[in-house]
Amino acid sequence: MKKLDLGNDKISTLIKKFAIPCVISMIVAALYNIVDQIFIGWSEASSFGNAATNIVYPFTVIALAFALLVGDGASALFNLSLGAKNKEKANKAIGNSLILLIIISIILTFIGIIFSKQILHIFGGNPNEKECYKYALDYLKIICYGLPFYIIGQGLNASIRSDGSPKYAMFATVIGAVSNIILDLIFIFGLKMSVKGAAFATVIGQVLTFIVSILYLHRAKSFKITKKSIKLDKNICKQLLSLGCASLITQIAIVIIIAVANNLVSKYGYMTISSTGISYGVITPLAVIGICMKVFGIVVSIVIGVSLGGMPIIGYNMGAGNIKRVKETIKYILIINFIIGLIAFILFELFPSFIINIFGNGNTLEYLEYAKYCLRIFLGGIILTCIIKSLSILLQSMGSSFKSTILALARDVIFFVPSIIIIASLSHSVVTMLWSAIIADILTFILGIVLLKSELNKNIVKQEN
Repeated sequence: MKKLDLGNDKISTLIKKFAIPCVISMIVAALYNIVDQIFIGWSEASSFGNAATNIVYPFTVIALAFALLVGDGASALFNLSLGAKNKEKANKAIGNSLILLIIISIILTFIGIIFSKQILHIFGGNPNEKECYKYALDYLKIICYGLPFYIIGQGLNASIRSDGSPKYAMFATVIGAVSNIILDLIFIFGLKMSVKGAAFATVIGQVLTFIVSILYLHRAKSFKITKKSIKLDKNICKQLLSLGCASLITQIAIVIIIAVANNLVSKYGYMTISSTGISYGVITPLAVIGICMKVFGIVVSIVIGVSLGGMPIIGYNMGAGNIKRVKETIKYILIINFIIGLIAFILFELFPSFIINIFGNGNTLEYLEYAKYCLRIFLGGIILTCIIKSLSILLQSMGSSFKSTILALARDVIFFVPSIIIIASLSHSVVTMLWSAIIADILTFILGIVLLKSELNKNIVKQEN
């Protein structure tokens, strides 16, 4: 924080210094799941393995959701407290977040181990699809043992960035992901461990990220972990959980999307006939939707990384009452994320076959056909999605947890879920239901612009008074 003056340095320079390492960290974090998906797709498990990891994926997203609830909330409170020159509160924000992460990680681990079969059932797992179900159960049980390391490591990442060390935060994530890739090759192809190998590789990578993140606590620049800072404070916990609520809902919304889509696929997959005259069935749509969500996750990770890179700048200047710099930061971030969305849109519309073939060969004509529909329709509103995800983080950075939460809920829960259920129920088609995503994107984009203007106007009036 001594090297970077958040109140006076050039906005574009600050965004570059914070956002680039943050984007790399987010992409690498997303690679934990997408790399497994790629290697599994090329292994003997093939589409059955990809369908299995798609069934388990929502539970790992739940773990990430709670990590970001605490981590991003603590980061926002930390920055706001530093901007207001309240060092004691800033220390408590980080200390309390560490204890909360430990408690939450232990609880989720026990839930995952004890209720593994029930979890698979909720997310579309069908015991009648024996091969796929076995892979899913094996993957989930192993992943659960790594949850404490995953949750604490990801939760601390935001605090490390906010402390002015985005490169260290990036390194903590990269070391885990790189080891995951190397171990995937060894376990899946060298030792022929298939889906189990992918799970073990992921857990080991998460442990490494955890160790590097914990080590940072002894070299922090702007906060100090003490007995006083880790003593849970009701007001501190309430504030940081409130500020992190949007991050939680953003991730939980992904869980809801996948759960609903997986269950609709199980119901209508065999009713939907492809152009070859053969039904899509269940395994093909499950595998394809899982892949599309992972690809979607990569794009969103870049957008969130750019947006989180602006969080320290916005939070500090909001605390200092400098609305002009807040607006300038928002402008830069939205322009960058629009460009990211445009590039993604072009790739999805023009090169769907190339993207889907990365995740395995020997795919059927039905598989490739559904994959094209999924990329072109389901992800067709990606430009608007990028702006929406960005606006949610920006509102959170400004301290407006309520508006940020509303926006996070709007796209994936309020608009998307009812749309996909209604369309699928009326059409009985796992293709037609994909249009619900674009409907949700359009409606939420309009809401997001309204909420941002409202928040900016409110703070301008407050500053004038």
